[in-house]
Amino acid sequence: MNQVAIVTGGTSGIGLAAAKALQRAGYVVYTFSRRGGGDDQIRNLSVDVTNEDFVAGAVSRIREQEGRIDLVVNCAGFGISGAIEFTNTADAKRLMDTDFFGTVNVNKAVIPIMRAQTPAKAGKVREAGRIINISSVAGPAAIPFQAFYSSAKAAIDAYSAALANELKPFHITVTTIRPGDVQTGFTGAREKKHEGNDIYGGRIDKSVAKMEKDEKNGMSPDVLGRYILKIARTPNPKPFYTPGFVYKACIFLIRHLPCRLVNDLIGMLYVVK
Repeated sequence: MNQVAIVTGGTSGIGLAAAKALQRAGYVVYTFSRRGGGDDQIRNLSVDVTNEDFVAGAVSRIREQEGRIDLVVNCAGFGISGAIEFTNTADAKRLMDTDFFGTVNVNKAVIPIMRAQTPAKAGKVREAGRIINISSVAGPAAIPFQAFYSSAKAAIDAYSAALANELKPFHITVTTIRPGDVQTGFTGAREKKHEGNDIYGGRIDKSVAKMEKDEKNGMSPDVLGRYILKIARTPNPKPFYTPGFVYKACIFLIRHLPCRLVNDLIGMLYVVK
């Protein structure tokens, strides 16, 4: 029996790459997105992940159609750049609603279905389901002028770690993947807030331009899609994965260097004078 997967944000960027990799590997793949499109071989549903009722309805329909849900990959999100003091609070809340609570809404709808798939017998137990949440290196490494994106990803990290322990008795695994820079339309779609750039001596626009240059030279989304497939198939996966040697090294340094030094280094790297 082919496994059934849901991929959010699945019509572009990381989500589309993951959906294609899963589909080629034999999964029955459904993607959620606000807009249509994507791949003809993949079932796309028009679902706004910020609407809990819409999400619940779509998940229920997939369960009725397929009989089970084995995997969820949460990729939906967007970015805002700009100085914290000049970012409209409503825009920041909108980002958190998509990037963090969108993941929460999808998982909340899927968990009862996966929990019902938990095998009753002890011994060599088959996994009841798997959740993969896409975070970012920007979670543990708080990026200046992308504070709310970093905050959303840090929230996903903490949420995922707690969720993993809550669901472990039901044989549902929760894994977080923290990519670094990736070449996707995410860069062009970022909402740039230029207000206050003169007050900050031009540092907002210069810093964001450097970040976007790094993103455009980052990992191919297809490489990351295959990486997500690999983690989806890994027995007994770890709670966190960071693809790429450079970003693994960054996470290692963040864990082991003094916090003040880490923050100073991030400032030196990202705040362009």
